[in-house]
Amino acid sequence: MSSKISRLMRIVNLIQNSPGIKATELAKICEVSERSIYRDLIAISEAGIPVTSNEGRGNGYTFASNFAMYPLDWTPEEAMAFSLLPGVVKQNLIQTDPHFQTAYEKIMATYNKEQRNQQQNISKLVALIQSGKPQNKVETSNKFLLPIAESMVKNQTLKVKYETKSRDDINDRFIDPYYLIPRESKFYLLAYCHKREDFRTFRLSRFLKVEATNRIFTKRQLDLQKYYQNTWSIIKGDKEIHFKVLFNKNVARYVMEKELFATPKLTKYEDGSLLFEITLNHDEEFLKWVRQYGPDAEIIEPVEYREILQEELRKWAEIYKN
Repeated sequence: MSSKISRLMRIVNLIQNSPGIKATELAKICEVSERSIYRDLIAISEAGIPVTSNEGRGNGYTFASNFAMYPLDWTPEEAMAFSLLPGVVKQNLIQTDPHFQTAYEKIMATYNKEQRNQQQNISKLVALIQSGKPQNKVETSNKFLLPIAESMVKNQTLKVKYETKSRDDINDRFIDPYYLIPRESKFYLLAYCHKREDFRTFRLSRFLKVEATNRIFTKRQLDLQKYYQNTWSIIKGDKEIHFKVLFNKNVARYVMEKELFATPKLTKYEDGSLLFEITLNHDEEFLKWVRQYGPDAEIIEPVEYREILQEELRKWAEIYKN
C-alpha cells in the first residue's frame, strides 16, 4: 500500500512539473504498466485531484483549474542525492539514481508552479498599484515597477542609471532591491547600493534605466521599522532633533487624525490646543509639513528653528512689503 501511495504522489508531481505528460511516459518513469497508470489516474481523480486529459485516453494529462500540490518533505536519501548534484551531473548518473530523480521532480514541480504564480501575482500587484494612483500624478517611471518587483521576488541584482538631483549627476549603479515604499503619490525603492556599500533610498522617477542582471543576492538582515526609526517620511539623516510644536485649536483635530510615519507624543490642553513632540533624524520634510499650518503652528523647541522661521518670515515680509 505504501509503495502505491508513493507512486500516486509521484504521478501528481510529474503531471504538475510536466503538463501534457502521457501515460506511456508515466509508466516508464514509475516502472509499471500503462494499465496500472490508468488505474492510478482514476484513483487520483476520485481523491478530488482534478487530473484531466483534453483529448481522452492515450493523450497527455494536466490539472484542471489552479490545482497545485507542494512536495513532500525530502527523505534523507533524497537530500543526500541532491547535495551531490554536481557530481551526479558530471558522471551522468541522473537516470540511475532514483533518489535524485524523485527529489528533482518535487523541486521542479513546485518551482514551476511558484514561478507562474509569482509572475501572475506580481503583474496583478503592479496593475493594482498603478490603477490606485491619480492619473495626473502617475510618474513615467512606473514602467520600472514590474522589473523591480520581479527582481525583488527573485533576489536579482539590478543595474540602474540613476539621476541624483542634489548633485545634478547621472551615474550607473548596481543595487539589490528590498522594498518598494509609497510616499505622497510617489514611489521609492529601498535597496543595497554596491557603490556606497550601504542601504540607500531611491526615487523611482529618477531611474533612467533599469535592467535585471544574472546575479542572485542573499538578503542581509534588515528591520525596516528600525531602519526608518525617527524618520519623518523618506529622507533619513543621522541627527537627533527633538521638536516641540504647539498647534492651536483650529487645526489640532486635523493633526491628531493624520496618519504619520513616526510616532509623536500628543498632549491636548483644555483650550483645545495640542502640544506635538517628536524626535527625528532629519528636519527638512518635517519643517515642510509644519509650514503648511502657517500661524496655527508654533515651533517651541529647538530654539534655533524658531530663529530659522523668523528669518524666513522676515524675507517674506520684505518681498511683500510694497
